[in-house]
Amino acid sequence: MSASLIVALDVDSFERARSLIDDLYELDVIFKVGLESLYGYGDALFEYLEQRDVRYFADAKLHDIPRTVAAGVRALVRPGAHIITVHALGGNDMMTAAVESAQERAGQLGLTVPYLFAVTILTSIGNEDLRELGLSGGPGENAIRLAALARDAGCSGIVCSAHEVADIKQFFGQDFLTLTPAIRPTGSVHGDQKRVTTPAQAVAAGADYLVVGRPITEADDPRAAARTILDEMQSVEVA
Repeated sequence: MSASLIVALDVDSFERARSLIDDLYELDVIFKVGLESLYGYGDALFEYLEQRDVRYFADAKLHDIPRTVAAGVRALVRPGAHIITVHALGGNDMMTAAVESAQERAGQLGLTVPYLFAVTILTSIGNEDLRELGLSGGPGENAIRLAALARDAGCSGIVCSAHEVADIKQFFGQDFLTLTPAIRPTGSVHGDQKRVTTPAQAVAAGADYLVVGRPITEADDPRAAARTILDEMQSVEVA
């Protein structure tokens, strides 16, 4: 599959999110509903995305006991939901419960089963942060460990830095999908991200989904910014 662009709707109001959807939906991007929008105006946003008949990524990052996570996933399976995230650190039983819940609910509603992706190591986490958490090894080593758990639990793929994508694909194959945040066009401010890559670098590494937020949503012309990133993605020849 060719890489898809996900635009992060990390904005503080439904009106701003709706405006961005109106500007960008014709580009066939996927929209990310993160914690800010999910908790702030989630129901209104889901309804509008469904009215526009566009795909979205419910980045809930669920992490709790298996029964609670399964209930959360069940509530997120609805028309347009393309990807739902859980935390791999929740363990095998939790991720398995999430996958099974998505399959069951989609079957009940007659929907395509959304992809369940497991978050491995946040892109704001560096080596020193892992040491503070008591985790041995670097981000890449930990991402591979957690990816193995996610694969065994039936997840469709993982969320990881683009720096880890090539190794993930080598270990688990091309069908195990990768979603990469912390994508910044050349010259963009990194903000609170520590492990960033450009769109071209992420596509060349083999990433399946690229998440871009502020370089698009804070641009003077969000549509032009998104088009520039899409052009960069499409210019890369992947072996």
